[in-house]
Amino acid sequence: YGGTERVVSYLTEALVDLGHDVTLFASGDSVTSAKLEAAWPRALRLDPTIRDALAPHMLLLEKVRKVAHEFDVLHFHLDYLPFPL
Repeated sequence: YGGTERVVSYLTEALVDLGHDVTLFASGDSVTSAKLEAAWPRALRLDPTIRDALAPHMLLLEKVRKVAHEFDVLHFHLDYLPFPL
């Protein structure tokens, strides 16, 4: 699905292939060679309980904020939401 997901997948897999230690914060149903930190159990677009996607994104950002000091680089595809990090 979609361009953003494909770009993130290609970037993640390429970095892993180059030997980098990569953590992907994404939906729990994501397929990746990186360490996966599930922000939500499944893709938001496939979850019928989601009424507003902003809430899960805010939970994701809080999860990232708590461990941000552990990373050398943070790379986002969430528009303006991660700016405060």
